[in-house]
Amino acid sequence: MEVSIVKIGNSKGIRLSKTILEKYNLRDKVDLILEEGQIVIKAADTPRKGWGEAFKKMSENGDDRLLFNDVFEDENLEEWK
Repeated sequence: MEVSIVKIGNSKGIRLSKTILEKYNLRDKVDLILEEGQIVIKAADTPRKGWGEAFKKMSENGDDRLLFNDVFEDENLEEWK
């Protein structure tokens, strides 16, 4: 697909149709990947994407245990009252 480069303020850019934005799930931010001879635009990954499923698998495998106690044996909790 050929598109025109247009002036946007002091910069230049391209316009993407609503159809393309919806089809490829492009929202407020995209990942711009610069490769030899081409520029790839793809939907930005969501932070923490897949964490829920990963935590579920960790729990099923017993990998979600604490690495150290959350309260140390010599800690005086009275001073925090």
